[in-house]
Parts: sequence; C-alpha cells; structure tokens
Amino acid sequence: MAMELKQSLKLAQQLVMTPQLQQAIKLLQLSRMELLEQVREEMEQNPLLEQPDEQAPGDVADKEPGEASLEADNVEVPRDVEMPAATADTAPEFKADGEGPPEIDWEQYLNSYQFNEPTTASNKGNVATDDLPSFEANLVKKEDLVDHLQEQLGTLRLNDAERRVAMLILGNLDDDGYLKLPEVEGDPLIRLANEADVPMHVAERTLRRIQSLEPRGCGARDLQECLLVQLQGMKDKGAALLGLIIKRHMKYLESKNLPAIAKDLKVPMEEVVEAVKLLPKLDPKPGRNFSGDDAQYITPDVFVYKMGDDYTVVLNDDGLSKLRISGTYRNALKTGAVGPGQTKDFIQDKLRSAMWLIRSIHQRQRTIYKVTESIIKFQRDFLDKGIAHLKPLILRDVAEDIGMHESTVSRVTTNKYVHTPQGIFELKYFFNSSIARVSGEDTASEAVKHHIKQLVSQEDARNPYSDQKIVELLRAQGTEIARRTVAKYREVLGILPSSKRKRYY
Repeated sequence: MAMELKQSLKLAQQLVMTPQLQQAIKLLQLSRMELLEQVREEMEQNPLLEQPDEQAPGDVADKEPGEASLEADNVEVPRDVEMPAATADTAPEFKADGEGPPEIDWEQYLNSYQFNEPTTASNKGNVATDDLPSFEANLVKKEDLVDHLQEQLGTLRLNDAERRVAMLILGNLDDDGYLKLPEVEGDPLIRLANEADVPMHVAERTLRRIQSLEPRGCGARDLQECLLVQLQGMKDKGAALLGLIIKRHMKYLESKNLPAIAKDLKVPMEEVVEAVKLLPKLDPKPGRNFSGDDAQYITPDVFVYKMGDDYTVVLNDDGLSKLRISGTYRNALKTGAVGPGQTKDFIQDKLRSAMWLIRSIHQRQRTIYKVTESIIKFQRDFLDKGIAHLKPLILRDVAEDIGMHESTVSRVTTNKYVHTPQGIFELKYFFNSSIARVSGEDTASEAVKHHIKQLVSQEDARNPYSDQKIVELLRAQGTEIARRTVAKYREVLGILPSSKRKRYY
C-alpha cells in the first residue's frame, strides 16, 4: 500500500472554558458566606480592588442593591482633590497644629478606652483609672466541659495517683461528656489506668467521683451507665424501679414496650408508667451544653415582599462589599505614570482580574433575581396560601422561563435562601417531584410531607396511625401514594414508627 503525505484544512467548533468563565461558574454556586470569604481573599491579593466609602456623598452606595459598580471609578474623586476633602471638614483638629494628623498612642488608648463607653458625661471625670479592669480582663472565653469539671475537681481531696488518672479521664471526654477511646476496644478506663500507672480500683473510684460532678453523668462509658449515674442523684419515688428497668430492659424501653417490662418484672403497669415518666428528666448527653457549637443562623440571599397584590424581589445586599477599581492605578495606566515592564503588566493583569470579578458578582446577583422572579410566578399559590399549595416544579420549567440552562439554575438554587411571607426556604425547596392525585392537579412531594406531618400531629398518642392507615387517609383526601413512600417521607421528617410514637401517659 502506497503511503502519501499531504495537507488538508478542517473546520471544527470547540467549546473552550476560559478562566473568566470558570470564575463566573465558581462564584455562581458559592453560598453567601463563601462569597464574602472569596471577595475578602481577592481584595487581599489584588491592590486594584477597593471598597468605596459608603458615607461619602454620591458614592456607589446610591446604586441599585446587589450591583457591584464597574462605573464607580468614573465618579471617583481625583487624587489631588481627595486629600483636602478629608482634612478640611472631617478632621479639623488635624489642621490646628498644621503638622498633619498626630500619632495615636495605642497603649494609652487601650488602657483608657473604657472611659468612652461605660461612663457618662456627668461622671466621666470622676472615675479613677486604677479602679477599672484592664483591657485583657474584659476578654471573655467560653468555658468548656473540661474546664468546668476541672474547676470542681480542684475542690476535692485527691492524691497524686487519683489526680493523674483524673486528668487523663477529663482529657478523653467527647463533646457529649462520654469517656471514649475510639482506638481502644473494651473498657477505656483500663487503658487510662495503665497509662497513669495506678491500680484499677483507684481509677474506678476516681471515675465515680468525676461522674458525681455537675453536670452529673459525665465520664460514663455508655448510655446505660450515664442514666444510672443520674438516677442515683434523684429522690423520686419511681427512681429505683426506673433504674431496674434501665439495667434489665433497655431494649424494651427504647421500643416503649412497657407491657413486656411490667410482665417480666411482675409489677403493675401503672408503676412502670410512673417510673418511665422520670426518663425525660435525665440527660442522655450531659456534656452537650458545653460543646461550644454556636448556632449558625441563615442569612437569606433574597427577600420576597408582598406589595399589594404583587410580590417584589429585593436582593439582600447587606454585608456584600461594593467593589470598584482603584482610580489611582487606573489613572496611572492612562497617564503613563507606570512605565513599560513587569510593573505595568502586573497592574494590567490585576485590572482584568478585578473587572472580571466585579462582573461575575454582578451576573450572579442578576441570575438569582431572575430565578427568584420565575419561582414566584410558578409558586404563587404557595406564597398566598402556604405549603399545602406547593406545586410540582422542575429545573427545566424555570430554565425555559428565564432562557438559561438547567445547570445554571441548579447552581443558583444551591445553598441560596429566600425570605418569603411563609418563612425562609432554600431555593431548592421549591423544586419538587409530582405526586398523582385521584382528581385535580398533581401535588408536590413537599405538600404530601406536610399532610403526613399534620396527620401525625393530630393523631391519638395512645393509638398512633400506622403507615398503612396514613396511606388510606391520604387516599381519602385524593392523594394516591404507596406505603413505602409514606415510610420514606416519615423518616425524612424525623417521625418515628407508630410503635415508638405510642404513649402510655
């Protein structure tokens, strides 16, 4: 076969994802907190990005919410005018001596700052500096579980061996207050006793003294021991019987099979019920209040207000920096103050990067606005009447409505929250699968979950609904659903099976 070498032209299309497009996609799927962190990092790395003074008249703060202004640099005050404006009106004391702003004595400021806040004009001069606490004394550190127990342990008389093993026990408590060594099988106290070089009976005695400290039950090795330790401090009438139940019938107690407990212990059912009533007074996780995990509150990305008969979308611009390009560097490029070379290339690269970042943030805000408007259009009944009127909705419906791709809508609705008259919801919440109805329009899966939650809340606690009974009740309301679907939704909602929901008191 003959071999031939020749040239040919080929025309083809290829989709190339530029770094700028990658940055826009990345910003689109960031949550609000992640975006703030990203902007902060960019401002640290890019000297051309700056945050305008929102107090200055005519600044970018007057623009539309959520719009990081690219035009802001056009209204920036020139450099030679900016400095007198800061010294003429806002800082007249600097002009008194004619030598510019005086240096701040930070040490003196930190030692005397208290006079500015707690004192009033009438007694400001009467407070002695020496009587006030120092700046460091006002710093507050949240007390953790180990510090709390260690403080109580200091009031006990312990010898050196007991103190050694006590410190090891405290150092190995988990966030719930349990003594656990994940890498050790069996009793973790044996390992700690060997490590502290103390006899086992000394370690046991020290552990019991720690378990008697407040909160009672810390240092327990399992749930059963934790509950029994707390019961020892109770003087209620049924505490002894409850302790016996916890020792012998923990499984029956978990499944609320009280008749089996009464039959096995040969005690009246009424006494078992009275003893079990004490159970809510016990804390299965005594160290939980010292875990230090502060509540994380959700800040909505967008608000939906009802104005008359219409709903209005307002982007949440609070805390979001209004970025702009530094006029100093931009003027330097225009006037040629920066000569050719690496410095000019560096500034030009940073200028392009800053402009792309601002445009990406602007585009992200516009996309969130459009998606929210479209969701309002589809879920108007939900906003008017509540969760029971949530309609089935898929990403494609919104994507076709606003002329964007489904993947873009998916990124926008991830980790973004909206505040509506019905509450705060993630934008993903409004996209639900469809559940068939016997008559009328299909309903959303979230609406069915809401119905199940309502049925369970209205049931007789002594005779709760089974999953099959819930299926029949939903069918009577026109919703056709399988029993296994009810079980799945019940687990998602955190609702226990009927056997564990049954109450005897």
